[in-house]
Amino acid sequence: MGRGKETQVSESLPTSQARIPAAGEPGTRAAAIAMYGVLLLAYSVNAADRQLFPLLAHDVRVQYGFSLSDTGLLTTIFTLGLAVAGLPTGYLLARFSRKTVLLLGIAIFSAGTALTVLARGFPDMLFYLAATGIGEAMQLTVMIAIAANYFVGYRAAAIGSMNVFFGLGAFSGPILGGVLLTSYKSWHAPMITFGIVGVLMIAIISLTVQPWFSETHRAADARADVRGASTLLNRNTIILTVLSAIGGLVFFGFTGMYPTYLREALHYSPKAAGFVISFYGAGALLSILGGWLGDRFPPRIVLGGAYFSLAALGYLCFHGSEAAATKAIFTFAYGAIGSGVAYVNLAAYHVKAVRSQLSSRASGMFVTSVYAAAAAAGYLMGGIASHVGWALAGEIQISLLAAIAGCLALSLRADQMSL
Repeated sequence: MGRGKETQVSESLPTSQARIPAAGEPGTRAAAIAMYGVLLLAYSVNAADRQLFPLLAHDVRVQYGFSLSDTGLLTTIFTLGLAVAGLPTGYLLARFSRKTVLLLGIAIFSAGTALTVLARGFPDMLFYLAATGIGEAMQLTVMIAIAANYFVGYRAAAIGSMNVFFGLGAFSGPILGGVLLTSYKSWHAPMITFGIVGVLMIAIISLTVQPWFSETHRAADARADVRGASTLLNRNTIILTVLSAIGGLVFFGFTGMYPTYLREALHYSPKAAGFVISFYGAGALLSILGGWLGDRFPPRIVLGGAYFSLAALGYLCFHGSEAAATKAIFTFAYGAIGSGVAYVNLAAYHVKAVRSQLSSRASGMFVTSVYAAAAAAGYLMGGIASHVGWALAGEIQISLLAAIAGCLALSLRADQMSL
């Protein structure tokens, strides 16, 4: 992370990237951290945006008369956009600068958020929400690529810092959304507000983030990944892809439908549900610690322990006391382990499993594998809950799948990953 020799642009890079002005003129460490902070702030807006619609889903369902399973699909359909755009974004980054792709991504998900209020029915609302996922995939893939290339040797911790800001957004988003919903008596107000904030972040990033930081390829530190695979078709990446897909069903089944469970099964008010679900984001604030664990301990221990813990917590979240304080504590723990440990290290291990020249494609693989499954998570959770009740739905989709993933994580090989 310290200031080193000037960054060299590999001869193998496309001509368009090699021509980026000032790409070979790195600035100070403080300047790099400050610019990364701006990108993290934009990511927190993304996170707040992501957590917003599940809180509003009940109001949307009442207005349009959607079924529970259809409402569940709306809460997680943005992940289909993420899945579709994940790998293509990795290839797009080989043609255009990361900053360009990042700004385009923010523009797409901000526009999708604001346009949702114009939906006349299920199909066009589904389209707008899916479009937000395409924009998020572009932003997320770029963020992981920048973190993995600039902060060599601290990759999991750097990606963990992303999740800290995700936590800030996920914590503040439902609270602010609940306040706006209560004040304006309309779910339109929060959606329009967050769309406008996204546009403001585009302007800030355009003015502050410099190419020498966003486009860096730390060739001087290439020695750090000599053990990584030279292809995406390797044992660890295949296992991580399956773990990520299961994670998509587990993480987003919870975040997409837990607010609806609180409001419809436990009859929480919008503010009370927003309060409880915001603790998921509070738990994600421990992500740097989760990333540190991933940098220090074998992946089978980190991911295996995380998934087994999620299986237990998932059961507790859908059983026991209905008190808001108790639900908030379990939700905090779920966020700390699910988002702060499992999600962070799935992203980091995907990058560590291969050599640095494949980092963008590896991050795209992570995004695609997590969110392809997540696209159906809300629909599946809503469908199961409609037929057998919320408690059994939680046991099947949240707890059982997490336990299966925990067993699979034990087969990962740390000796075949980069440092």
